[in-house]
Amino acid sequence: MKLFHLTFAGLVAVAGPAAAADHGMATVSETAPFGAPVDDEHVWYHVLLDQFEGRAGADTAFHWEGEAWAGTDTNRVWFKSEGTVNRQGGAEEGRYEMLYDRPITSFFDIQGGIRTDADSNAGRTWAALGVEGLAPLSLHVAATGYASSEGHFAGRVEGSYELLLTQRLILQPQMEMNFYSKADPRRAIGAGLSSVDTGLRLRYEITRKCAPYVGVAYEQRFGATAAIARAAGDPTASLRFTFGVRTWL
Repeated sequence: MKLFHLTFAGLVAVAGPAAAADHGMATVSETAPFGAPVDDEHVWYHVLLDQFEGRAGADTAFHWEGEAWAGTDTNRVWFKSEGTVNRQGGAEEGRYEMLYDRPITSFFDIQGGIRTDADSNAGRTWAALGVEGLAPLSLHVAATGYASSEGHFAGRVEGSYELLLTQRLILQPQMEMNFYSKADPRRAIGAGLSSVDTGLRLRYEITRKCAPYVGVAYEQRFGATAAIARAAGDPTASLRFTFGVRTWL
């Protein structure tokens, strides 16, 4: 009685390749055992302007931070940019990176390439190598080391988290730490822990691609970097209110 439960296709398969050909059907040997292969060679792209904001406080400024990538699921080229424009119109902490990216685990990628510091101060070029991805609890983290031809070494650690208060209202805490192996007076940087930049932003997603936000940003300089800032008459710490927009393509 079990034979009556076989489908027509099953009967043809049992009959063999000749019967399958007579009915215009492909045999198991003519198709992939698990269906069509995954298309992982398609070229994708993504552009994110994560911070595009005014910072109001004792030293009002405009700040931007964004990134873009293009490539396949396994090989991508990244471009990252960050910087600040002060009230006098001068650019500060301008950072531009061009990186090659490849996954090393299910949640982390390795990235390597070139970083250029270009702003109102003297510029510097670095080789870059780091990792970026999602840690447990969906914490986005990135850690990158840099080396210059003049014997300077640097490190940057970044982390952020998105807390969904509603489907459209999102609270995002963020932190960034910078380290340098030796002083670089041309860029007003001292050795050791140079600065910590933290922020808390509340955004409302009008659409997924456009979200205005408000928040606060706090920056603290440390050690020799703080001493250089004091000598130049600049503050070593600043608390600012932020307002801006986050958008992506």
